[in-house]
Amino acid sequence: MEFLQQVIGHANNILWSYILIGLLLGLGLYFTIRMKFMQLTQIGEMFRVLKDKNESIPGEKSISSLQAFFIGAATRIGTGNVAGVAMAIALGGPGAVFWMWIVAILGGASAFVESTLAQIYKVKDQNGGFKGGPAYYMKKQLGAKWLSSLFALGIIISFGLTFNAVQSNTIAAAFKNSFGVNEAIIGGLLVVLTAIIIFGGVQRIAKFSATIVPIMAGFYILLAAFVVFTNLSEVPAVFALIIKSAFGLEQVVGGGVGAAIMMGVKRGLFSNEAGMGSAPNAAATAVVSHPAKQGFVQALGVFFDTLIVCTATAFIILLSDSYTTGLQGIELTQASMAEHFGGWASIFVAFAIFMFAFSSIIGSYYYGEANIEFVNKSKSALFVYRVLALGMVMFGTVASLQIVWDFADLAMAIMALTNLVAIGLLGKYAFKALENYLAQRKQGVDPVFYADDIEGLKGVESWPVNLEKKEAKKLAES
Repeated sequence: MEFLQQVIGHANNILWSYILIGLLLGLGLYFTIRMKFMQLTQIGEMFRVLKDKNESIPGEKSISSLQAFFIGAATRIGTGNVAGVAMAIALGGPGAVFWMWIVAILGGASAFVESTLAQIYKVKDQNGGFKGGPAYYMKKQLGAKWLSSLFALGIIISFGLTFNAVQSNTIAAAFKNSFGVNEAIIGGLLVVLTAIIIFGGVQRIAKFSATIVPIMAGFYILLAAFVVFTNLSEVPAVFALIIKSAFGLEQVVGGGVGAAIMMGVKRGLFSNEAGMGSAPNAAATAVVSHPAKQGFVQALGVFFDTLIVCTATAFIILLSDSYTTGLQGIELTQASMAEHFGGWASIFVAFAIFMFAFSSIIGSYYYGEANIEFVNKSKSALFVYRVLALGMVMFGTVASLQIVWDFADLAMAIMALTNLVAIGLLGKYAFKALENYLAQRKQGVDPVFYADDIEGLKGVESWPVNLEKKEAKKLAES
């Protein structure tokens, strides 16, 4: 096990230190400039499309924009927001929080691109709804079946299996820390609850996520707001500490500038998933009149996850004395909460992390399921995947913290690398979709997309052709 951990650690060092950070931030900056900072200028539009019900579009199995947002939020808002932020601060210092913010701001543009592409290339599933994601736009537009298969395998291993071990590991640690409950007992309970949900299909996943995510996020943010307002005089100093630490201007607990950047980017990406290729699988399930609508929705999801929920955790920790004690992960967050609210807060965090992480397990499982057919289309393959997913939930509760997180980082790196290359090549189609959307909004109409609105699209199945435009073109040619 020690040798395996060394190999994984070495691979993570190469991928994160020399490849992914530059690619992730570079592409995010390119998308931001190319789309004229749309993730900041179109925030109002993001909230407007969130309540878009599209009642005129038939399909009883359809997922709304809001439900797709919550499926995406269910995987985003999880261990990364509570335990991941604590690990980033413990290992990278308070400056890691600043780099998480940068990843979120640039990541909003990346999220728009990948989710808009997922909508353009989505396909009908066997239940009458839609499915899609990076594997679909890699195969259809790039014609790279090997790349789509590699991505599909990556997301199955990372989200469907490894990340679920991270979530269950954190739940088990939180409950052991608060109640002394044996990890194996928690593992067994999680396996049963997960099995009930995942054998019910995507509609059950959507309903579960839409119910639990607003409740858990709302309570957590209220507690963080209470911490901030009761320590208002110290808030400017915390902001200054974060900024100074991000650029090495102040020596603090944790690593130097390099560690702050690496931990901020790694934990930021794990938390908000922008550019990783996971959220597009949720974005593709939504029934919308224009692909850009889900681009807006998922960009908003990145901001909600990192700029609000992750920042809430950061302030809970940094406004306490616990971050200098050497604690890591969920134990650091629990200790900080107990310092602010008393012993009961540690118990609250245990239940909060259960809701956060369990909803992430459910959403992550779906991402893997949506990509199974790229590896094997048989029903037995799906059954095997479900059994393995449940096995990893159990494994995570009894495994060590470090090996689980290291393996998750490696799986995330491979998957993100594949998707970032693809959206770098295909970003121009998302830019054109945005231009098409904004042009229609300028005319005062609810934007509608047609397959022939963007020249050069290949393999589009779920969007109709504009018959009026087609007839006009025929007349012009004749």
